[in-house]
Amino acid sequence: MTKQRYYSLDVFRGATVALMILVNNPGAWAHMFAPLKHAAWHGCTPTDLVFPFFLFAVGNAMAFVIPRLQEAGQAVFWKKVIKRTLLIFAIGLFLNWWPFVQWVGDGLQFREWVDSGNGERGVRIFGVLQRIAVCYFFASILVYFFKPRSLVYLSALILLGYWGLCAFLGEGDPYSLEGWFGTAIDKQVLGVAHMYKGEGVPFDPEGLMSTMPAIVQVVFGYLAGTFIRKQGQVNWLWAKVPKTTEAHFKLLAGFMVIGFILLVLGWSWSLGFPINKKIWTSSYVLYTTGLGILSLGVMIWFIEVQDVRNALTRFFDVFGKNPLFIFVLSGLLPRFLGLFRISDGVSSEGVPQYLTALSWFYKYVCAKIPGPPELGSFVYSLCFLGIMWGICYILDKKKIYIKV
Repeated sequence: MTKQRYYSLDVFRGATVALMILVNNPGAWAHMFAPLKHAAWHGCTPTDLVFPFFLFAVGNAMAFVIPRLQEAGQAVFWKKVIKRTLLIFAIGLFLNWWPFVQWVGDGLQFREWVDSGNGERGVRIFGVLQRIAVCYFFASILVYFFKPRSLVYLSALILLGYWGLCAFLGEGDPYSLEGWFGTAIDKQVLGVAHMYKGEGVPFDPEGLMSTMPAIVQVVFGYLAGTFIRKQGQVNWLWAKVPKTTEAHFKLLAGFMVIGFILLVLGWSWSLGFPINKKIWTSSYVLYTTGLGILSLGVMIWFIEVQDVRNALTRFFDVFGKNPLFIFVLSGLLPRFLGLFRISDGVSSEGVPQYLTALSWFYKYVCAKIPGPPELGSFVYSLCFLGIMWGICYILDKKKIYIKV
């Protein structure tokens, strides 16, 4: 089977990775423009679209890989999927533990799996990459063994089933931080020491139960990718095609209609099952998938049909060539540099103060920019993104593509 490659999918994936890096690396978490913050609980900001868009992009890519695996047979399929799942999950766990030591007072101390001084602190098991791994695994099984029509029914069953679990197993307000049923399961299976505590209490936004509807996000991405593949049997990356064809019309019309329908369904469902990224509600899946389809449709129109190739598309395309690698590096690098401290005087209590190279750059360069503090924090994010882009650009120039 001939490999197909769609430039618009590379740009979509690259833009998603770039935004992930941008929002995850502010100069100061206390100073961020509102669109760059996650919703406090219910609701959806532009930042809340980034992760579901990436899962959607994972599904898009699967639409071009699964047919080849089906031709190769189940042995090849299971070997590839299991290997890739374990590798991505392991990299995510490695990133959570990295750099294995931390500053405690004036010395470096090994980060224990479970803190011997506090049994409720330890290395977090789940995270972004771990969710990607689990969603990829189960979505791969579904799309390998089931036809598209069956996938639609199964996806609806999963989303409705998750709604039922939230409604009937929750306590008090079943969609609140305190009442959501999944936290109790995460505590039993993962243990409090290995859960995220950024909400002030043990609660994992990438935990076990909320991963269930996220699998559907990948399946929807696969269905969209399959629609692209069937409607556009031409390699748009390398071959010039007429700007207006029947295939283009069917593809774009289908995307606009389906995207709008999912958007309306997601919003309507949110009246009873709020849109919420942190517990990954079913309404959130439909709403973000609808926006993802519409966004990708717009990109296909400009990039594939109108043949728009400019500095912006090339900027994002570079990220799309090494997406997982650069995302992991964007997490590894700041933590590694955090081991090297720069003296920054003493506090009013006489306690020595230290900065890392990156925090020094923010404090003495970006934070000095006139204007609100959010501006300096955003400039820092752009600078960090520029560094990551430079690394991706060099790899692309040397034709080095690090795949998992």
